[in-house]
Amino acid sequence: MDLTIKYFCASFFLAYIIVAFVWPTLRTWKRTGVKPITFGNSDSAHDYIGRVFTGLLGLIAAVIIIYWHGDFYDFLLPARYIEIFHIQMLGIAICAISFLWTVIAQSQMGDAWTIGIDEAKSTELVVKGLFGVSRNPIFLGMILTLIGFFFLMPNAITLLVMVTGYFMIQIQIRLEEDFLLKQHGDLYVDYKLRTRRLL
Repeated sequence: MDLTIKYFCASFFLAYIIVAFVWPTLRTWKRTGVKPITFGNSDSAHDYIGRVFTGLLGLIAAVIIIYWHGDFYDFLLPARYIEIFHIQMLGIAICAISFLWTVIAQSQMGDAWTIGIDEAKSTELVVKGLFGVSRNPIFLGMILTLIGFFFLMPNAITLLVMVTGYFMIQIQIRLEEDFLLKQHGDLYVDYKLRTRRLL
């Protein structure tokens, strides 16, 4: 079972990075000619969140690598009492659902997709499909993924990543809501009234 979790975590992480970030970036860049990654190096809240997200992804990668080397994993303070078969199976299920959910949401967002906020780019307000039940389905998928990883590898670092990631996503959502309100006005106000922030 331990080896199964190791292989799943490593393969899922790589697949999620490719599907949720790399492929949409290349696809949108090719179609529009506009680089969809908008996080920069300034001292703004927006760019700071981008750096935190990058760090969290790095921590997850480090945990997966350490998890493969059992002698070092104890330094991450694993919660052995929840590192059990049923909890880890729940983690796999959550990750699988979040992966499918994210792929669908990415597809439905189309060329409006960006990583961060591009104030120079005017995009269509997507309100159909998964965006008809959640204003932020991709962020919801990311939250579920963090929860899934914690259930798969419950330790102090994955707990830190899950909690920090959740709050960073909540802040980013509110920054994007302010931007969308400025860009779409009453259309976005009506969308907010009809559709919940997450689910």
